[in-house]
Amino acid sequence: MAEIVYNAGVLVEGKGFIMTAELVNLLNRTRTSKKADAFTESVIREMSRLASKHKATNLAQGFPDFPCPQALKDAASKAIFDDINQYPITWGDKALRDAIARKTKWHLGMDVDPETQITVTCGATEAMASAMLSIVDPGDEVIVFEPYYENYGPDSILCGAVPRYVTLHPPEWSFNREEMTAAFNNKTRAIIINTPNNPTGKVFDREELTFIAELCQKWGVICFTDEIYEHILYDGEKHVAMHTLPGMEDLCVTVNALSKTYSVTGWRVGWILASVEMTGAIRKVHDFLTVGAPAPLQRAGVAALDLPQSYYKELAVTYTEKRKTMLGILDETGIPYFTPKGAYYVLTDISGFGYETDVAFAEFLVKDIGVAVVPGSSFFRNKADGHKYVRFCFSKTPETLEIARQKLLKLRECVGQTLTPH
Repeated sequence: MAEIVYNAGVLVEGKGFIMTAELVNLLNRTRTSKKADAFTESVIREMSRLASKHKATNLAQGFPDFPCPQALKDAASKAIFDDINQYPITWGDKALRDAIARKTKWHLGMDVDPETQITVTCGATEAMASAMLSIVDPGDEVIVFEPYYENYGPDSILCGAVPRYVTLHPPEWSFNREEMTAAFNNKTRAIIINTPNNPTGKVFDREELTFIAELCQKWGVICFTDEIYEHILYDGEKHVAMHTLPGMEDLCVTVNALSKTYSVTGWRVGWILASVEMTGAIRKVHDFLTVGAPAPLQRAGVAALDLPQSYYKELAVTYTEKRKTMLGILDETGIPYFTPKGAYYVLTDISGFGYETDVAFAEFLVKDIGVAVVPGSSFFRNKADGHKYVRFCFSKTPETLEIARQKLLKLRECVGQTLTPH
């Protein structure tokens, strides 16, 4: 019998290729990392793909469907024609860092050194990942409020950290102080706070943040704050930046971006404010993750950050009207909801519609009603805890919201029952 010996096995005449035990073991190994296997692709982005597939109105993904300010378009065009097209300084175009420092001063009252305390990133998503990878070690615990924006869990896992969840309780989405205190221990490295909050619309007040700040200082815990919705507030709510609280100057890492405030989610220009020491580490990680954010869009970002303060007042008026429209649609449709105090989402209670899961209801909406939303389970570690919720996004034109309204009015007929809104 003829045999040809290979490193991986033996080719035997009449029997084919017989693998060695070593190759069999190798092939049986998973081809992906345990980290990647620990979480799924973004549910939010998947719902956008389903919206496109079914030609549904997309009230899922958090992007405005209206133009950004003309001044930003002009600035971006000028930057390209001025040949601002090559690699910028890794940690950010100087003109943009200076603009971030100026706005931080007038808006938050903070003095930050653009040379040593600001890092420009590819959006807030990369900002949070770079910050956490540079500060959190494998085995560290990271406190995450639940429900949470879906990126925070994977961010922790990619760092090799252990997420420790603290519940935000409806209807006010408040946390239990005893539970919060118990979450801090010798293994706690960081806590993530998103205010105004996605998906709940909660705005953390000064008293709550001070309580958390005191725990951070007691345990030497770093606070990562995602403040990307800082200018989208309702009902007289005020944004309080954790970074400004006494004793938090060297314990806070603030993440922000152009995306939401200036309606340019696709530009992918964000930034990080941190102490000199933490900024040095963050810049190294950022460098090897992305090198830098788009050069012409960084330069155009200067025009955004230099807009007059009247822009933010007009923004607040615009989003207050959009929220009113969205809540009116939900009232008319019969979907109970939790009134958001900030950001541009509304979390709704769909338990009365008789669907076993939030995913089933979301699939029904996108396929049969023609409106895409985000299943609530994507905001919870235990998916069953989110089965009664779906999230609507209302950063849309009046025309888009009216189209969604007309479609959602079919719900009563399709479901065959009448619901009383909360």
